[in-house]
Amino acid sequence: MGGADRLAMTRRRFHAPPSAFTDQTVNLTADEARHLRDVLRLKAGDEVYVFDGRGREFRCTVVKITRAAAELRSEGEVEPAKPESQLQLNLCVALLKGEKFDLVVQKASELGVHRVTPLITRYADIHLRDEADAAKRVARWQRIALEAAKQSGRAFVPEISLPVGFASVKADGLGVMFSERGGESLENLPASGAITALIGSEGGWSDEEIESARARDFHVITLGGRILRAETAAIAVTALLQNLFGDLK
Repeated sequence: MGGADRLAMTRRRFHAPPSAFTDQTVNLTADEARHLRDVLRLKAGDEVYVFDGRGREFRCTVVKITRAAAELRSEGEVEPAKPESQLQLNLCVALLKGEKFDLVVQKASELGVHRVTPLITRYADIHLRDEADAAKRVARWQRIALEAAKQSGRAFVPEISLPVGFASVKADGLGVMFSERGGESLENLPASGAITALIGSEGGWSDEEIESARARDFHVITLGGRILRAETAAIAVTALLQNLFGDLK
């Protein structure tokens, strides 16, 4: 295990949004303060690290702990425990049943994805009841992304967008659709620092969706000879793209 890996494991890391940083003071939310006090049993004078979810991390000293909050003093900005990938990857995944989408969000966040966009597709496994249902799911996924970022040493928390219709997705940088049929090899993709990757549901893509993606200049790619579950495909695609264009070498 290298020095950077040991550093990431030994830091006692907490999250606070940018708005929680005022001058040299950082205030933790109730949940983070509870973890600091009841789980790690830290006290005034102890050293901790706080990241803002936007890529910045700070070394701090605990000043005061109450039942509902914790006040810290910032001692200065430091390099994050783990660097961010140079690849800006927007992983667009069809809505999946049960905990499958939870798994995709968790593992993609660990692997360095920049954003996860839930997609409403023709064969999506679930259908949202209303806007409140969508917002509730996104709030859950955002919490999962935060915990995954904290665990993996990232100072950036991937954004989980509200679900969008497939037809409204535009490529930010290089557009890639992964399909079980009709695609070319991954090796043919041109290099890019920003990729929008489309992953379908268990039912795959309709012919109309594939043609629609091509019309929007998405490259259609097929992976190997095996049919993967949707959640497996999403995780595998993230790892492959990070290997080709990111920092997973």
